[in-house]
Amino acid sequence: MADQEKAADKRLSITKIYLKDFSFESPQAPAIFRQGDWKPQTNLNLRSAHSSIEDDHHEIILTITIEAKENDKTCFLVELQQAGLFEIAGYEGDELEAIVGSFCPNILFPYARESIASIIQKGGFPEFVLQPVNFDALYMQSKQQQVVAAAEVAEKH
Repeated sequence: MADQEKAADKRLSITKIYLKDFSFESPQAPAIFRQGDWKPQTNLNLRSAHSSIEDDHHEIILTITIEAKENDKTCFLVELQQAGLFEIAGYEGDELEAIVGSFCPNILFPYARESIASIIQKGGFPEFVLQPVNFDALYMQSKQQQVVAAAEVAEKH
C-alpha cells in the first residue's frame, strides 16, 4: 500500500516549452553560395542544464551548438537554448537525476531540432537534419564518467 501512495504523490508535467536563446551566423555569405560543390564538416555539441525554480518547478535547458566549416572557414554557426519548465514532484535522488538528465532533454530535442532545421534553411543552406539523440545513453555515460572521476580522486587521497 505504501508503494501505491508514493506513486500517487509523484507528478511529472510540462508547464512550458520555450526558446531561451537562439543565434545564427553565416560569416561567408554571400560568397559561400557561389561555390559549386558544398561539403562542409559539421561539429555538434550538446549539453543540458537543470535549475530548480520554486516548489516543484524545474527549468531544463538543452543547449545545441552546430558549426559547419569548409576549408577551415565557418559556413554557419547555430547556437540554441531550448528550454522547458517542468513540474516534477515526488521524485528524489537517482530518479530525479534521470528525469532532468535524460527524460526532459528527450522532450525538448524535437523542438530544438525543428528550430535548427528551419533557421539553417532560411539561411540559404540545404536541408539539415539532426539525427536522433539517445539521451538515455548519454546520461548513463555521464554517470559512469562521474563514478570513474570519483574513484580517481579517492585513489589520490
